[in-house]
Amino acid sequence: MSEKAAQPKRILHVVSKMDRGGAETLLMNVYRNLDKTKHQFDFIAHTNAAGDFDEEIQSLGGYVHKIKSLGSQGPVKYIKALMDIMKNNRYIAVHSHTDYQNGFPALAAWLSGINNRISHSHSSNWPESSGFQYPLTLKVLQVMIKLSATKLCSCSNEAGVFLYGEKAVNRSKVEIIENGINIEDFLSVENKRQELIQECNLPENAKIIGHVGRLSPSKNHIFILKVLKHLVKQDSSFVGLLVGDGPLRAKIEKEAKLLGLTENIRFLGVRSDIPRLMKAFDVLLFPSLFEGFGMVTIEAQCAGTPCVASKEVPAKTDIGLGLMTFLDLSDDVSVWAFQIKKAMKVTEPTIQTIQSYFQKSNYCIQDNMTKWLSLY
Repeated sequence: MSEKAAQPKRILHVVSKMDRGGAETLLMNVYRNLDKTKHQFDFIAHTNAAGDFDEEIQSLGGYVHKIKSLGSQGPVKYIKALMDIMKNNRYIAVHSHTDYQNGFPALAAWLSGINNRISHSHSSNWPESSGFQYPLTLKVLQVMIKLSATKLCSCSNEAGVFLYGEKAVNRSKVEIIENGINIEDFLSVENKRQELIQECNLPENAKIIGHVGRLSPSKNHIFILKVLKHLVKQDSSFVGLLVGDGPLRAKIEKEAKLLGLTENIRFLGVRSDIPRLMKAFDVLLFPSLFEGFGMVTIEAQCAGTPCVASKEVPAKTDIGLGLMTFLDLSDDVSVWAFQIKKAMKVTEPTIQTIQSYFQKSNYCIQDNMTKWLSLY
């Protein structure tokens, strides 16, 4: 076999930054399970700063290209920067994960002669800081994606409808690829709750309400604080553990202090031990304002941890273990507090039961690798 024939096919993924966000964690789950003698992943990140996964990507044989964002350099220079990378490397496909900006990498790939151009939707709404005028700009960007991309996919029906429109989803023009996790990471982890209690300097009888997500508007952290405040008034042993970082950290810390929650909340920052944390939570609280999928709820269920989430989280995330509760964001904090206390009384399913339900779902990364590879 010739040296050329032995080279793996390379796919270029376009992301914001390879940090521990939902889409990026999903991509790493796929990447780790990839046969790298056949396929390899490279990435474009819109920052010069190091990403959480950069070193691992390099160790797996991938490369992270760094360029300026669309907003910082304008569309013409941005497309040129993308094309410079695409033309200097032999990519069989370009797979974009920047939601409403997916049309720009797809256009750059078309201009670079790349025939396989994939747009992937991971969200179901606009971020508040986007600066785009909704809905006119969305319509323009939707048209750009549809004209430039050769394949449309999304993590859920909701995310597909948001980016591509209801007609495209109903006519099966959008492939739904569920976010998969490595279930063994969560099934095999030991419950080191007492260790976490000591690490975070919590009382021995702490009732731990956890949240995993970027500290950004869509995750609704201020509401989490209000629910926690209500719980603490009734029982001072309730503690909130917020995992993640982001632009709203200072604001959330200030609000927590104003609410008198300093002793009942911990900001843990970005963590690599999510399975360990999930196992230690009494409940995962996830009141997102909008959510393309909500992979952390899948992770929590795999760890046997109950979840209380907003109805903005796709109902499909409930795999049937009796661990998911969905509430309206308009419900009073007392309703959320009641359901959290109710969820804490749910009997934890056995490892065998969790494994059985996950094997019947589409959320095992090993099982949905076939869908991913069919894209390329």
